[in-house]
Order: sequence, then C-alpha cells, then structure tokens
Amino acid sequence: MHEPLSAAAHVIQLALTPIFLLTAVASLLNVFATRLGRISDRIHALKKETHVNQHEMARLRKRSRILDIAVTLAAAAGAMTCCSAITLFFGVLRDSGHAAFLFVFFGGGLLCAVLGLACFVVEITLAGRTLRDEDQA
Repeated sequence: MHEPLSAAAHVIQLALTPIFLLTAVASLLNVFATRLGRISDRIHALKKETHVNQHEMARLRKRSRILDIAVTLAAAAGAMTCCSAITLFFGVLRDSGHAAFLFVFFGGGLLCAVLGLACFVVEITLAGRTLRDEDQA
C-alpha cells in the first residue's frame, strides 16, 4: 500500500514543477497588462490635447504593439506550461512515454517566455528612449 501512495506523490511533484513557471508567467502578464494600461491612458491624454505630438503617439503605438506580442507569447507560454503539466500527470498515470510531447510543451513554453521577455526589454528600451528624448528637447 505504501508504494502506490509514494508513486502518486511523485507524480504530483513532477506535475507541479512546471507550475512554478506558470506562476512567473502570470506575474509577467500582470506587468505587461499594467504597462499596456499606462500606454493606453497616455494615448487618451494625448488625444485630448490641442496639439498632438505625432512622434510620441507613434512611439506609444509601437510600444503597445510590442507589448501585444509579449502578452501573446506569455499567454502561449502559460498554455504550453499547463499542457506540459497535464502531459506529465497523465503520461505517468497511463504509464506511457510522452517524452516528445513533454519536450515540445515545456520547451515551447520556455521559448515563448524568453521571447516575451525579449519583447518586454524592447518596450522598456523604447520607453527609456522616449524619456531621454524629452529631456533633450
């Protein structure tokens, strides 16, 4: 009786491992959504002004597109991470080898997370450039 319980506990431990990545991805999505909201607020404020700075508006739109890509990649990373946890869980329960699926899901999730972070770095760089350009003007 002890061995099946130990095996079940091991399966749960394995399936929970990718969930740590999912927690990080959820935090990233929160940051991305907050930044998108701030960009949206700034665009609405610019539209209310009598003289709209087209250069700033274009840069804000570019930043929002980059964040859209980052959000999509982070969401894909989250979905693939969940799929890897499901693959681990059901693969062990069915005692079948789904190593290729696990590799694709978890590896794809990691790749999407890294690409989402790269988009975030680009967006942050553009935001910093905007601030430096305003200081020089």
